Amino acid sequence: MATKRISRGKFTRMQQLSNQDGVIAALAIDQRGSMVKMMQTAVGQERYHIDMVYEFKELVSQELTKYVSAILLDEELGFKGMAAKNKNAGLIMSYEKTGYDANTPGRLPDILPEDSLQRLLKKGADAAKVLVYYNPDDPQDILDKKHAFLERLGNEARAADIPVFVEPIVYDNAITDDKSPEFAKIKPQKVIKTIEEFTKDHYYIDILKVEVPVLFKNVEGFNDNNPAVYSQKQAADYFKQASDAATRPFIYLSAGVPTKTFHQELIFAGEHGAKYSGILGGRATWFEGVAAYAKGGKDGLKRWLDSTGRENVEQLNKILKQYATPWYDVYGGKDKIEIIDPVLSN
Repeated sequence: MATKRISRGKFTRMQQLSNQDGVIAALAIDQRGSMVKMMQTAVGQERYHIDMVYEFKELVSQELTKYVSAILLDEELGFKGMAAKNKNAGLIMSYEKTGYDANTPGRLPDILPEDSLQRLLKKGADAAKVLVYYNPDDPQDILDKKHAFLERLGNEARAADIPVFVEPIVYDNAITDDKSPEFAKIKPQKVIKTIEEFTKDHYYIDILKVEVPVLFKNVEGFNDNNPAVYSQKQAADYFKQASDAATRPFIYLSAGVPTKTFHQELIFAGEHGAKYSGILGGRATWFEGVAAYAKGGKDGLKRWLDSTGRENVEQLNKILKQYATPWYDVYGGKDKIEIIDPVLSN
């Protein structure tokens, strides 16, 4: 059972990150290396300049934070986006190094060496986000390193009195293609085990940012030309099991799926009893804007953001209005939550 106590600073900042319904309706554009590759591919290597990435993030933040409760940005490439966001939107900042050392077993996480949570607070962050690659079936020595890393992170967040969002991305050492039907078969249990682990109270993780527990393109009836790995009943059961495993609030990430698919996932989850508290929607919200920028520059992107981009966000907001659960429901509800001084927080 999750604690019904939360520190004053965390509570205030969680309210800043949420909409009026207590739901995190947030935009994610903290991609770093992958963002550079997307832009290089779209504009061509000869035309590409890093300033394009800065400007793209700036415009996405400027235009779309009018319609979301918060935005997730990295300082390295998103510093202009941080400055341009709507003042009413909360700010979540990336705190982890991008990628991992492929020469070291276990895809071990690390945080930005020049930052601390105290420093992120001074830069205007309302929360910090850390991505961790996680395989619950890894050898125990790898698991111990990741568990200890997140325990340290959770305790740093308690001391700084700032919410921490943890994004565990599951993987397998034998099946390396995480978009394959083979991976689809083993993904649900990996996601469920991961949620069970990281919503334990001793990690002090405030929000778990998780993948949906299935590869939705392999769900019967939603699979188009892809093989059907799950029946709709099986998929529904996995969504419910993953939700029931959580003892702290969780939100869904879009994981690079197409806009339509992300909408379908959220509706399906809500219809089958998943008690998610919002989203951090990334490429499913703004990806097509990269092509619009490559073709029409700043003006072309603004036109796209003010039409299709806005429609994407507003459609997500409608889905969340119907299906999402306030983050504080895990604590017994907004009226019953116990707000305490950070030094006493547990």
